[in-house]
Amino acid sequence: MNAPRKLLPARILPLVLAGLIALPVIALVAQTQGVGAAEEAVAIPAPAVDAIMEKGLATAVVAGGCFWGVQGVFQHVDGVEKAVSGYAGGTVPSPDYHSVSSGSTGHAEAVQITYDPAKVSYGKLLQIFFSVAHDPTQLDRQGPDIGTQYRSAIYTTDPEQAKVAAAYVDQLDAASKWPEPIVTEIKPLEVFYPAEDYHQDYATLHPDQPYIFTYDLPKIANLHEMFPDVWRDTPKLVFPANAM
Repeated sequence: MNAPRKLLPARILPLVLAGLIALPVIALVAQTQGVGAAEEAVAIPAPAVDAIMEKGLATAVVAGGCFWGVQGVFQHVDGVEKAVSGYAGGTVPSPDYHSVSSGSTGHAEAVQITYDPAKVSYGKLLQIFFSVAHDPTQLDRQGPDIGTQYRSAIYTTDPEQAKVAAAYVDQLDAASKWPEPIVTEIKPLEVFYPAEDYHQDYATLHPDQPYIFTYDLPKIANLHEMFPDVWRDTPKLVFPANAM
């Protein structure tokens, strides 16, 4: 049975329920000691093959279970200009959260990452994705969340991204960093649909929610510990007004 989650739209929850809500996420990192994430972090090598640095901003789309935590991780990566929770990989136009959650649309909960390749490369984003954002060996699930909407996936925006992603999966499988093979699907991105506003910046708005505290804050803490070279204290939020 899945752990309780996403029962109420975030924006109708009173933001004064607990003092922890007023604290930035990093202030709670120490409190996550002894609390296991849905997926354990794994130290892995950087990609041997990376994308050529582009001028201007670039886009990456990944899916790794509940988008709350994946978004929260990438919002703390220096060089990421925006990380938007949404839906990708399905067949039904303009899906919403309830239809995606039913598993009937074919979409995965995903995050669209807009980043500056001069500060953080596509390969580095994939390293973070595989290492701390999710467990790439879990098929059609992630931690307590079960269903194809929680699958591991990389949706590429061009042939070079597809080449880098495929080569990295081969590299990591050969390195045997996990006891099971990687099941991450790699497909060209057809369309990305942003999720409802109340799903955006969720980890920042609700750090004391049991699901976030148990499964997602440890991921952000692992990013802080394992990738200090790209760590950013203040998350880059979708809605700046959500900043605490």
